[in-house]
Amino acid sequence: MTRLTRFTRTTAFKLSLLYIAVFTVMSGFLLLYISKSTEKLMSEQVVQDVDSELKNLADVYVRGGARELVETIDRRSRHPDANLYLLVDFAGNALVGNIARLPTMVLEEADGGLHRVRYTRLGQEPENAERQAMVRTFELRGGFRLLVGRDLGDQLLFSNLLGNALRLWLIVVVIMGVITWLFVNHRVMKRIDEISATSRTIMEGDLTGRLPIAGNDDEFDRLAINLNDMLERIELLMQSMKDVTDNIAHDLKTPLTRLQTRVETALREARDQADYRGALEATLEETDHLLRIFNALLRIARIEATAPASVMEPVDLNKVVAEIAELYEPLVEEEGGRLETDVPEKALQADCNRDLISQALVNLIENALKYGHPDSGELLIRISAWREGDRVVLAVTDNGPGIPEKDQDRVKERFVRLEESRSEPGTGLGLSLVKAVARLHGGDLRFKNEAPGLSARMDLAPVSNGTDHGQGGTGTGHTDGS
Repeated sequence: MTRLTRFTRTTAFKLSLLYIAVFTVMSGFLLLYISKSTEKLMSEQVVQDVDSELKNLADVYVRGGARELVETIDRRSRHPDANLYLLVDFAGNALVGNIARLPTMVLEEADGGLHRVRYTRLGQEPENAERQAMVRTFELRGGFRLLVGRDLGDQLLFSNLLGNALRLWLIVVVIMGVITWLFVNHRVMKRIDEISATSRTIMEGDLTGRLPIAGNDDEFDRLAINLNDMLERIELLMQSMKDVTDNIAHDLKTPLTRLQTRVETALREARDQADYRGALEATLEETDHLLRIFNALLRIARIEATAPASVMEPVDLNKVVAEIAELYEPLVEEEGGRLETDVPEKALQADCNRDLISQALVNLIENALKYGHPDSGELLIRISAWREGDRVVLAVTDNGPGIPEKDQDRVKERFVRLEESRSEPGTGLGLSLVKAVARLHGGDLRFKNEAPGLSARMDLAPVSNGTDHGQGGTGTGHTDGS
């Protein structure tokens, strides 16, 4: 009973009922209209046929009198499927015709009106041959009464056929409606139950649950794809939050412990103002390092929580690259290196956030300055930009030792620093910020070892109405790869 109540409350059940009701009413109206129109047309044809026959027989009577009228009626009444004829004298005696039995009232009135009567045709058994006809009766000179009519058997048969067709059609509509309801209800309820089951799984804490996709690209598949993308994003954010919590617990434990140790040492061992001042300066430096970590984490969190459409605008990447290169070229030269740019001559525009793209390029350049020095020779950093299919690619390439392929995904996570990099100052959040910026722009941060060197790339969406089709030069930043 509960299951039946559940089904009757579903949208599929209500839509099926509405479909049956509407289709039944429309079908009934259509068949009724056809039936009435056909019946009216056939009745008009009967009337025209009877009137035409009466006029013809009246002319015969005027020309040849009663004898010729009798002969004409006798001849016509013998034809198959003949009209109905009956001629009686003033005393009511039948002279000629093909009607065996008829209500006497019709002949007595003889008013010329159209009457629907039951009759028995001459030569047929009365008990099983009673039929219906449309007749007119006129009184002729000499007291004769002439009846002419048309059998309605074909018209009644057609009406019965339409009635049976209407009843059969309504039964078929109801059956098809029930079958449609069962099919739609089963299919819709199955998909909805799958969505509900996945939702319960997620509410119980398993964020890996995904909605099944049938593969027929219907509205449920499109809904499932969008919900799965949303669930994947939620799982990523929750996992990122968990990772951040774990990383903070592990990576901040050391500087906080070091900070506590310095304060305790100063309180225990400091003897003069200079010792206290040195302890305070070391503590201040350590707190600055912690603040930089928290600021970087907050910036990454803001980027990940930002809606892309709210921060995007058309930006000329050539100008962005030129500004960053002008800013960092002296710094690279101080490190004994060289900074180059490789961009197309035509304006290369993309829909992006100028500040975040600039920050991402700065992080990649600083990462190359710290870890991109070659074992021998001069450091070379190249900033490149070019079109690649329907995307715009930005890349920072160095000629250093690169990153092992097994570690290229790991270094993009928060607080991850390879062992050979721990001698350099840093927080392990620079590449995480670049990854967040790339994801905000619908792309990703990708690495490729150039042997020698490392190419760090992120792709952006070009301006939809832009005309930039420029291609970059032949530098290493143009080597295809992911």
